[in-house]
Amino acid sequence: MDNQLIYIGIVRESRNDENRTPIVPEHIKNIKENNPNINFIIQPSNNRCFSDKEYELSGAKISEDLQKCSIIFGVKEIDPTFLINNKTYLFFSHTFKINKDQKNIQENKEELLLSILNKKVKLIDYENIRDKNSDRCLGFGRFAGIVGCYNTLNLFLKILGKQSLASAYKINDYKRLVLNLKNLYFPKTKILVTGDGRVSKGVIELLNKTNIKEVSKKDFLDKKFDEPIFCNLETKDYITNNSSNDFNLEHFIKNPREYSSSALQYLKETNIFISAHYWDPSSPKIFENEDIKDLINLNIVGDITCDIDGSVPTTIRSTTIDNPNYWIDRKNLKEIEQNNDGIAIMAVDNLPSELPRDSSIEFSEGIINEVLPYLLKEDDGRILNGTIAADGSFLEKYNYLSNYIVINE
Repeated sequence: MDNQLIYIGIVRESRNDENRTPIVPEHIKNIKENNPNINFIIQPSNNRCFSDKEYELSGAKISEDLQKCSIIFGVKEIDPTFLINNKTYLFFSHTFKINKDQKNIQENKEELLLSILNKKVKLIDYENIRDKNSDRCLGFGRFAGIVGCYNTLNLFLKILGKQSLASAYKINDYKRLVLNLKNLYFPKTKILVTGDGRVSKGVIELLNKTNIKEVSKKDFLDKKFDEPIFCNLETKDYITNNSSNDFNLEHFIKNPREYSSSALQYLKETNIFISAHYWDPSSPKIFENEDIKDLINLNIVGDITCDIDGSVPTTIRSTTIDNPNYWIDRKNLKEIEQNNDGIAIMAVDNLPSELPRDSSIEFSEGIINEVLPYLLKEDDGRILNGTIAADGSFLEKYNYLSNYIVINE
């Protein structure tokens, strides 16, 4: 890094229920010790999991004014009215999955995209910053999996009429959360986990802290158990090539419409389904609405992916940390009051916020090691891949988003 002064900002999150941070004070201190030309300006926040004082002690400046900053980091979507003209922003925009298969776009996403174009903001979305192997460089996925699994098990206890555990956000410590589970006895049940990325690994990490035993796919289908068990399906296990017996992940990514879901045989045996896979709107759904009539054993869905009307059709809306669950009618998929004849849904869309300090530290490590060097020095392609818009236009890869907005000149 040369001696040019660089100002990097961190916004105050727009959502009241979001208390994570993209870069933690300890890492700012380390950066400044090695690169005194880099300055950090942090918008004050009473909600952030690290206090303003902690940031000040790290060498950052606390100020509402981010005008000096050329690069500004956030976590979730930024209020469009707060975007500053001609700046580079990095955050989870949740916009790139919008495509021709979706008939509607949430109004706030349309407003966000319009503001980004009109203000000539460069938007870099964390979710699309990927290395040369197309693996994501960043993510809160591990903690999404951990908290999503914890919440789903807590919902299971509620349905059983047992004493629920303290909410993860009230515990606010991963080690204490694990201790809560260690000596807890879960009765006989069959849990299916889909996915092979950070999220599913987080789910499995937590399940392995319980008395719930992992079994093979074959045993999950064929055997009867008198104890709680779980099975993990990787992409190749629940996605089938329509014209071949061979599954090729690279081919699937490029040609998702040539594949179908084969998860139904497993779901028929499942009591609790934890959705921890990545899904693209062009990919097949895990199951369809009409399949629910055959899922007579399914009582709980913990949808960590939380794509509304996405791969898991029982997810008709997202939920909040304070109210994480709802119930739906099996026949019409309408929301109902708590009812043991319905299906219970856990669909919190910002799960890592329940363990904000733990998850922020891990995410910040990714920013420092996998993003910042490529932003400030030479990009190996990962930053370009994650850039959705710049200079008032969508990049060619994301130009399909133009179909959903009318640019206000």
